[in-house]
Amino acid sequence: MSAIAGILAERSYNVTGSDPKQSAQSQLLRQQGARVFQQQNAATIDAICSGVDRAPLVVVSSAVPETNPELEAARGAGLRVVHRSELLAWLINAQRSIAVAGSHGKTTTSSLIASLLHSAGLDPTAIIGGVVPAFGSNARNGAGEWLVAEADESDGSLVRFHPQLGLITNLELDHTDHYPNLDALVGTMRRFSGNCSSVLANQDCPVLSSEMSADHWWSLEESSSAKFRAVPLSLDGAGCRADYLEDGRRLGELVLPMAGIHNLSNALAAVAACRLAGASFADLQQALTELVPPGRRFDLRGEWQGRLIVDDYAHHPSEVDATLTMAQLMVSSGKSTLPWVPKRVVAVFQPHRYSRTAQFMERFAEALGSADEVLVAPLYSAGESPIEGVSSAALAEKVQQAGHSARALADMDSLVDAVQQCSSAGDLVLVMGAGDVNQLWGRLQTSADQDGLATAA
Repeated sequence: MSAIAGILAERSYNVTGSDPKQSAQSQLLRQQGARVFQQQNAATIDAICSGVDRAPLVVVSSAVPETNPELEAARGAGLRVVHRSELLAWLINAQRSIAVAGSHGKTTTSSLIASLLHSAGLDPTAIIGGVVPAFGSNARNGAGEWLVAEADESDGSLVRFHPQLGLITNLELDHTDHYPNLDALVGTMRRFSGNCSSVLANQDCPVLSSEMSADHWWSLEESSSAKFRAVPLSLDGAGCRADYLEDGRRLGELVLPMAGIHNLSNALAAVAACRLAGASFADLQQALTELVPPGRRFDLRGEWQGRLIVDDYAHHPSEVDATLTMAQLMVSSGKSTLPWVPKRVVAVFQPHRYSRTAQFMERFAEALGSADEVLVAPLYSAGESPIEGVSSAALAEKVQQAGHSARALADMDSLVDAVQQCSSAGDLVLVMGAGDVNQLWGRLQTSADQDGLATAA
C-alpha cells in the first residue's frame, strides 16, 4: 500500500491515507506530499471529501476489515472502493512491466531486478514488498520505460495484471486460507501467465516444470537446456560464484555477495529478466557484485551482548529451511556476509496464521531442527480464529520429539529472557516470521540500554 501511495504522490496525485503506527514509510510519504492521518475514524473521510471538486477513490488491502470505521464511512458516503490490486494493475498495465510472482523469493527477486535495471541506467519504476537498499524505499518512480512490481498470489488478485514479462520463481502450496490445494494455486498461476506477453520461469522447480509452460526458463543445473543458466562454481557463507550461460553460450562469471543456493537462483532470475528488458551483460555483471538483499531478508539488525541479531521474513517451511541452511553454511564454511563468522545458530521463529501452522506443523519442526537452539515465539494469528491443537507450544513439542532443543514462549518479554539464556556471545540469533516478532530487536535494545551492549547495524 505504501509503495503504491508513494508512486502516485510522486506522480502528482493527491494522496491521503491513515496509519496508526508511525513508521519510516509513513514519514517518507509525508515528505513526498501525501497527507497521512494517524487516527483511523470516520472523521478522516469527512476531512478528505471536504473542499474537493471530485469524489476520492478509496483503496483498501485485504488486511482492512469491513468493520473499519473509515471503510464504513466511505461506503456510507457512496465513494468508490477498490482493492489494492486494482490500482496496482492500473499501474502495471499502463507501461512495459515485469511482474514477479511465485511462492517464495518474490521480494528478493523483484528488488534485485529493480536494482540491476537502475545500475544499468534503465531508470525503472519499482513497487516492491520490502525496502530496496539501492532506493532506501519500497517504491521508486523512474523515468524509464520499465516498471517492476511484486505480484502477490496470496488472494489470487494477481490475475488482474497484464505485464510485458511475467516471472514465476517457484510454486508450492501456501496461503491455505485461500487455496484448498496445490491444484487451485496452479490454476491461478496459469491464469496469471496467460495474461503475460511472455513468461520467464524456474525450470528447477518441479511444479513449474511439470505444470506450467513458459517462453523462457532459467536453471542452475549444468545439464539443463534452459535459455538462462548459472552453473555454480563455489557456494559458501560469503556468497556464490557461477558460470553464466545464455542459449548455451558462456558469457562470463556471476559473483554474488549473498549466500545460499536460493539466492543464486533469485539472482539468475533477475539477470535473465534484465537481459530480456535490454540490459547489457557487462553492466549486470558489475552491478551484481554490489547487490544487497531487501529489508527483512537476512537483515542484520545489530549486535546485542556479543550476539549477531538477524531478522528474516521466512514464514513457510521451505523459507525457514533455506534461511537456516544459509546460516549454518556460514558456521561450517568459516565465511560469512556478516561482520564475523558465527559459532552457532539460535533460531527464533514465530508461526504465522493458525491455518498455515496446522498445514505444515511437521515440516516446520523438521526445518527448525537444523538450528542449534529453537525458541518459538507466540503464534501470530493475522486475524484467524484459533484451531484446536495448533499453537507455539505444539510446534516446540514437535521439534523436541525429533530430538532437538526447543522452547515455546508465552510473550515477548519472556522471549527476550530466553534469548539471553539460550544463546551465548558469538552466536547468530536468527529471528524469523511475518508477524510482530521483528519487534524483538527493539526490545533487546531496550534491555541493553543501561549496559550499552546493543549496537545497531
